[in-house]
Amino acid sequence: MEIRQLQYFVQAARLNSFSRAAESLFITQPTISKMIRNLEEELGADLFYREGKSIRLTDAGEILLAKAQNIVESFVSLSSELDGLRNLQRGHIRIGLPPMVGASFFPAVIGEFHRRYPDVTIRLHEDGAKKVEDDVETGLLDIGAIVLPVNTAKFHCFTFVEEKLELLVPVGHRLAGADFVALKELEAEEFVLFREDFALHDRIITECVKAGFQPKVVYESSQWDLISRMVAAGMGIALLPETICRDMDRTRIAVIPLTEPVIPWQLGMIWRRDRYLSFAAKEWIAFAMRVLGERYLPPEQAGKNE
Repeated sequence: MEIRQLQYFVQAARLNSFSRAAESLFITQPTISKMIRNLEEELGADLFYREGKSIRLTDAGEILLAKAQNIVESFVSLSSELDGLRNLQRGHIRIGLPPMVGASFFPAVIGEFHRRYPDVTIRLHEDGAKKVEDDVETGLLDIGAIVLPVNTAKFHCFTFVEEKLELLVPVGHRLAGADFVALKELEAEEFVLFREDFALHDRIITECVKAGFQPKVVYESSQWDLISRMVAAGMGIALLPETICRDMDRTRIAVIPLTEPVIPWQLGMIWRRDRYLSFAAKEWIAFAMRVLGERYLPPEQAGKNE
């Protein structure tokens, strides 16, 4: 039995797919299928039920997974520590970014980091903040940018954005000329939101319920620019962060401060407390903190709204 066989097996079990596991490991699907088949023959037991393109663990697979995860994590930790000691200039970092966060804040940071460390590869994964947090927790990502607050018993965190949400309405809307709008005034409106895997989806609905109404959601999207276009077309209203609102077409959309309550939008970068980080990942965190010009977020502050 080889450590590589266990690595392939654990990744396939995590993703419930040979093809997705192969993609994440930068190998071909036939390679991972053959390696796992060899492992099954060596153990004398099937590890997966193969159902078309999907897979799920057998009883034997469940038993092996419980042991293999510890073995693989220990091996990866050992290898990472040795690699980091040998050469800080080399490494691979997996970073998760929600789409609007990545586009707004990270191109310059990533570009400058690459110029300083050209042999460090960065693989970016774009997903909603909730999915990014889950993937950092399970180890599929090393680092992730998310909407705070976060569970600081599990994660280290630093904040790099503190803003608030603003209201978007089409020009000609009854509220378009208002100096500010209370959330309660939006009870009769139709909302355009981010999808459920985005943290803002739940945040906005929760605040509306606190204000005394359940928002009527007519459309959901993963793209802020599409949301703004839907508002401009009169499909509904939206609540978006200040950074995004600065790029709105003011000939078609009115942007209005939201009050009673003000809904904060804080972004932080997280990584697991109990997992080893490569020297490259540690340097990325330190570099990002310097470039973004922010500070470390103390645990009691990061989790104050949990």
